[in-house]
Amino acid sequence: MPLNRRKFLKKSAVTGAGVALAGAAAPVAEAAEPAAATTATKKCEKRYSLTVMGTTDLHGHVFNWDYFKNAEYTDAKGNAQGLARVSTLVNEIRAERGRRNTLLIDAGDTIQGTPLTYYYAKVDPITAKGGPVHPMAQAMNAIGFDAVALGNHEFNYGIETLRKFEEQCRFPLLGANALDAKTLKPAFPPYFIKKFRVQGAPPVKVAVLGLTNPGIAIWDKAYVQGKLTFPGLEEQAAKWVPKLKAMGADVVIVSAHSGSSGTSSYGDQLPYIENSAALVAQQVPDIDAILVGHAHVEIPELKVTNAKTGKTVILSEPLCFAERLSLFDIELTFAKGRWTVEKVAASVLNSNTVADDPKITKLLKDEHDKVVTYVNQVVGTATEALTTVEARYKDAPIIDLITKVQEDVAKAALAGTEYAALPVIAQASPFSRTSEIPAGEVTIRDLSSLYVYDNTLVAKLMTGAQLKAYLEYSAEYFVQTAADVTVDVDKLTNANNRPDYNYDYVSGLSYEIDVAQAAGSRIKKLSYNGAALDDAQKFVFAVNNYRANGGGAFPHVAAAQELWSESTEIRTRIAEWATAKGVLDPKDFASVDWKLTRDGTPVF
Repeated sequence: MPLNRRKFLKKSAVTGAGVALAGAAAPVAEAAEPAAATTATKKCEKRYSLTVMGTTDLHGHVFNWDYFKNAEYTDAKGNAQGLARVSTLVNEIRAERGRRNTLLIDAGDTIQGTPLTYYYAKVDPITAKGGPVHPMAQAMNAIGFDAVALGNHEFNYGIETLRKFEEQCRFPLLGANALDAKTLKPAFPPYFIKKFRVQGAPPVKVAVLGLTNPGIAIWDKAYVQGKLTFPGLEEQAAKWVPKLKAMGADVVIVSAHSGSSGTSSYGDQLPYIENSAALVAQQVPDIDAILVGHAHVEIPELKVTNAKTGKTVILSEPLCFAERLSLFDIELTFAKGRWTVEKVAASVLNSNTVADDPKITKLLKDEHDKVVTYVNQVVGTATEALTTVEARYKDAPIIDLITKVQEDVAKAALAGTEYAALPVIAQASPFSRTSEIPAGEVTIRDLSSLYVYDNTLVAKLMTGAQLKAYLEYSAEYFVQTAADVTVDVDKLTNANNRPDYNYDYVSGLSYEIDVAQAAGSRIKKLSYNGAALDDAQKFVFAVNNYRANGGGAFPHVAAAQELWSESTEIRTRIAEWATAKGVLDPKDFASVDWKLTRDGTPVF
């Protein structure tokens, strides 16, 4: 639904409290009961211990349940998932250390990622009149989160859905660098402050600064362009941390939806670094700890030295999907009229060590059951089993299904336009290595497991030369492998840590990828309709919105002319196509468009 600008700006003025120097204060909470403090050995010195717990990249995981497999979640490492497990860990820490001595925060990507979150965004949306309360809001309210930073996936369903979720939460959604595009003031609270009372001493004042990812400007351009802007984390931290210290913050925690590697996935499209948490620690003084998010990696403790003060800043990133809980143990001393952070240590707890919290299980059983019923609806039958197991290095029919659906939808959308006569080709990525559409009955969950992201479809105008450059860039995904070397498929892909979702098939063209050649010179025998590809020929390129907006930094596509776009998810289009067909038969969509070679000899 379109954004009501007047309503948005009015809401921004409220939720952005504390934004400008003249604005009101951001949320401040105070621990309800006095916290115990122990007398230090030095005369008149008191000590206080505080534990900050953190999650990130929950992506809608409430239970240890795999909606795509219709079974308890399991993996080879024995991990468990879900906020119900984390709730048990949180309860244990609060019981051990005193709830009044703890803080619980999150670093973003909360409301997208599972059929559960999709259902309450699209099927039974929280934005509908009298609509439901989002299950993530229910769970996080019940667990007692104090503050949550915005992640980039918070914007996937549009600002209206995000604002409704925000309204349902009993904690602030923080985003100091999510600014109103016109006023350049934060559209969400920049920070949260909580006071912890200490017997015989002034309260300890803890500030949490929330920072989100600049890539939102690219990845969700359709929703945020002209409405919100996202400057860099380092510059906004440098602006806000001194203000928090001036407001009397004794402890400054940053909750950053940004990895620690210092890298970006979007090339030079933005002047801001995607994964800049360690740079924030290095460049901005007076930060005590950073809860890291976005990268989906586990970092129990990372020490970064601040370049200006020489002080060590502690970073921690818990594994995504509620598989881990980070703990920051902070020791403070009070002397000469002020609290000083003496020590910070970080660690992670594994959610596979505990059982689900029955309170959370009971709270969300109805929502869970509705989604299980929804995803198990039968939409058709398949003549044979289709799988993604080899899809990253062999042209797999299951990926051809995605490109065929995208081609058909784009052709129908452009029928009757000046572009109707142009050939339509499409891209798709092997998102999962474990997806399977079984022979026989096909359900929504089978198709959803094939396309795990909530991407939508865009039609771009591209030339043959641009598509060749696009394919060369995509082929960088493969590790250069000499013709006389034994091929190990586990070492053949993900060169330079390129993720699977940034490797693209392109349907409708025929080509070879010679992995014996250096990157940039791998695309061979590139043809269209049986003839060598003409550099000047024009094509309609059906791509997902992530790629169309520059995700993955593929050449030309972001700048290419947009011919058409829609808001219906590609996943939904696949389900509609399968339902209309009734039968999924590879002869209706499969084609061998590409293969891997070495010096012209097929690898497989």
